[in-house]
Amino acid sequence: MKSKNFLWLSLPLFILLILAFLLPISPNDYWWYLRLGSEIAQTHAIPTIETFTQTQVGQPMVYHSWLSALILFWVYDFGGLPLTFLLRGVLLGFTYALLWKIMRDRGASPQLASLVSFFGILAGSVNWAMRPQLFAYPLFVITLWILLKWDEERDARVLGLLPFVSLLWTNLHGSFVLLFLLGGAALIFIKDKNQESSLLRFKEILKSPLLFTLLAAFFVTLLNPRGFGVWVYVKDSLTVISNQAYSREWMPPVNEGWQMNLFFGWILFFLTVASLRSRALRPLSVVWLVGFGWLALSGLRYGIWFLFIISIFTAELLSDWLKSRPRRGIPKMDYAIGAIILIFPLALLPGIREMWWADAPPALSAETPVEATVWLKNHPDLPAPLWADLAYSSYLVYALPERPIWIDTRFEVYPPAHWERYKAISAATWNWESLLNEEGINLLMLSKTEQTQLIPAIDFSENWHEVYSDESSVIFERVKPFP
Repeated sequence: MKSKNFLWLSLPLFILLILAFLLPISPNDYWWYLRLGSEIAQTHAIPTIETFTQTQVGQPMVYHSWLSALILFWVYDFGGLPLTFLLRGVLLGFTYALLWKIMRDRGASPQLASLVSFFGILAGSVNWAMRPQLFAYPLFVITLWILLKWDEERDARVLGLLPFVSLLWTNLHGSFVLLFLLGGAALIFIKDKNQESSLLRFKEILKSPLLFTLLAAFFVTLLNPRGFGVWVYVKDSLTVISNQAYSREWMPPVNEGWQMNLFFGWILFFLTVASLRSRALRPLSVVWLVGFGWLALSGLRYGIWFLFIISIFTAELLSDWLKSRPRRGIPKMDYAIGAIILIFPLALLPGIREMWWADAPPALSAETPVEATVWLKNHPDLPAPLWADLAYSSYLVYALPERPIWIDTRFEVYPPAHWERYKAISAATWNWESLLNEEGINLLMLSKTEQTQLIPAIDFSENWHEVYSDESSVIFERVKPFP
């Protein structure tokens, strides 16, 4: 039977690995994290002031996800992009394999768990960018597994893992607070031993091993370079205007693209199935679904957490209707077929796929200005300062550190007025050239897909001339540079 489980699990993981190895790396956050990781590795210290920009240099800076940045740099430094893509596959593979196991533990057949995992993988792939949040996914699902295990078995030993998860999560990503949202809800709404699906009385909560475990988990969050400052960082991230007003991932999701079609369709499907089921979900399940559903509908970045939760309870709701049909098989053959299924996607890793795939897709997205950056690096005589497209700037932080950037995707670093200036220049509003003059900009690196209005405006101006162009990028130099 275990061999059949492995074979069924290998099917959704096969799709997962293909996507993880083929999805290109976008420059939005990844490259500046490599720069941060390299500085930490070289100096053995976490920077506390801003050094990447020409506009905010010297300002206090908080780099919370320092451990993620260090790991990403080590992986890239040791194995380049192939190992980096493999890391994404391993992190996601472990996450969804554990999620599959949770579904099986809650009564889903192997076939049903694999079917739900398949849709969860497709819908969640929109959140698979190469960034520190990837490290948080397995920790979130581990937390779910611990709390659901405690709910079923009341074995306090499994709770002992939570403080270790908390310690690691705190130093990897700011989403560590989700552990306490999950745990706090479980503490209040978890079923009582004597009264199924009822709220624990206050005295029982005070005696609960889960309460002491959560307190221990809270105290270990202080074991980080900033101590209690990590909680201040989370509060600031959730309230800073620049994040909320200008970052797309902090805005509510819209039903655009096949992944978001799956996301919203899944919600409607789940509500329909839940209304037809005679046995109601447990209070804890409802609280998790409602709470994380509200988060998912309030910000695009929260959708992945909700998908993990709704996957579990979708499988639970359907477990009575889609039961397993036992079949005989040869265990060694099942393991062999499953292993082949999981090994095959390795041929799609960058550096390997080019050996057999003539038109292999690039490892880096089209928004990554590799050729333009190499050209600019070979022309240090061109005048500074440089103004570049937002995504381009995040790549330049790592690939061209000698030219400090004007803005990048660290939204909280720049005040709203700075973002308004960027939007005005990028959209070629009536005063775009005056704004560039006020900033003393002598060099422009623009995206042909993002600055579609600015490029024609520059061509019409007599103050700029084109010095470089390729399929995606164009560089302009000021005719009479500012000193």
